[in-house]
Amino acid sequence: MPQLGETVTEGTITKWHKQVGDSVAEDEVLFEVSTDKVDSEVPSPVAGTVTEILVPEGETVQVGAKLAVIGDSGGAAGAGGPAASDSVPQPDVSEPAPPEQARAVAPEEMEAVAKAETGPLGVGGQTGGTPETSPGARSGAAPGAGGSQRPVGRPTDQRPPSAPGNSGPGQSGPGKLLSPVVRRLIAENNLDPARISGSGAGGRITRDDVLAAISAQGSNGNGAAPAAGALASPAAAAAPAYSQAASVTPSTPAPQPGERDRVVPFTNIRRRTAEHMVRSKQTSAHTMVAVEVDYSAVEKVRNAEKSSFKAREGFSLTYLPFISRAVVDALAEFPYLNSSVGEDQLIVHSEVNLGIAVDLDFEGLLVPVVHRAEEKRLVALARDISGLASRARGKRLTMDDISGGTFTLTNAGGFGTFITVPVINQPQVAILSTDGVKKRPTVVTLPDGSDSIAIHPLGNLVMSWDHRAVDGAYAAAFMAKVRDILETRDWAAEL
Repeated sequence: MPQLGETVTEGTITKWHKQVGDSVAEDEVLFEVSTDKVDSEVPSPVAGTVTEILVPEGETVQVGAKLAVIGDSGGAAGAGGPAASDSVPQPDVSEPAPPEQARAVAPEEMEAVAKAETGPLGVGGQTGGTPETSPGARSGAAPGAGGSQRPVGRPTDQRPPSAPGNSGPGQSGPGKLLSPVVRRLIAENNLDPARISGSGAGGRITRDDVLAAISAQGSNGNGAAPAAGALASPAAAAAPAYSQAASVTPSTPAPQPGERDRVVPFTNIRRRTAEHMVRSKQTSAHTMVAVEVDYSAVEKVRNAEKSSFKAREGFSLTYLPFISRAVVDALAEFPYLNSSVGEDQLIVHSEVNLGIAVDLDFEGLLVPVVHRAEEKRLVALARDISGLASRARGKRLTMDDISGGTFTLTNAGGFGTFITVPVINQPQVAILSTDGVKKRPTVVTLPDGSDSIAIHPLGNLVMSWDHRAVDGAYAAAFMAKVRDILETRDWAAEL
């Protein structure tokens, strides 16, 4: 199992493209894997014949686990190659990433959604002048190549061992090395790892062990002692502020299907999205603010330039680049909304890495990221957004494409929505939803100062924001700035 991200510790094999006895070329897609970060098509590191498949479809395994064996072109395993029972070294994921790494990686724990990972509804293929993103969501990851026969998915990147004397939720005495996923679940549910029996290799605590402990805690009403030490991400660092609420487990039993009900099992991305949504609600003090925007200035330029723009660039000019440009410029004046909440502090990010939520054909969400968006003008933003959508459709997104977001845009306007209230993409502090644009009557001021009724394209922008980070006046002023930019800027000069 390849390491498809620094904090990824396990993956679920969703599809084998080759079976035992099939020939495979180097870099030809061998299998698909789903993680809490992204769904990926993984190419074969070598050419040869598949002689064994060790992990069936639907099974979840740890990073570093052997998945299959590829022999030479005749189907025989190469001499001296590892046997199917050989163990593969697994990376040490017990040490939390340093703050610089945590800030870059943690936002996409929501986007698997996406990382989300994650509440926002991104809609592809919009019509009627609404912002547009396109469905598609899987990425390719290329393990190393070489050799006549090797276990598929040998990790290419191992985490450094924990420093001596380092303590925290990832450690609690001998044999208590915890993965980031397990560490986060323990911290969020106020559990003591010393009181959890591990069923993994060498007594290692697995995610199932923690979920069982959470279930037992909810059934007997007794909370475990809090875990000590620093957490791995700015969002997790705020755990003391909400640990009591997070540890509350509903006492109502789970619904059971009736005879005429149809059961649809959660996919991996649906399950991850559910986890991230609940976690976001437990983490942030969600509040919302909405403004109505008159898109006349934008529509005038789009109508005049859309044919020449598409001929020149190869894709349509939608509302989304205009909104993205306005948001990025407004964040320069209101930087606290481009931040993460740390432990008794606000971490204001120096770059605007703009996430764009993309719907995966109603199967889940991903949030590709336009990095350093503050350095890009309208056309450059439009190109980046279109390129991310194209790579998503072609399953060519990389981990870099979905990592490091600091502010997210999401769109449900293709369905003509009026107001959509999205869930914050952790550990960001704000997410902005673009709703449907529709021609409606509105009052306008004429040059002589009198009022009149006119028909203009109007639509709402809605922002969910974390009240821990800023107050209502700050959020409202930011939205007013975004509206002012969209309504008054000379967009023709941008093109």
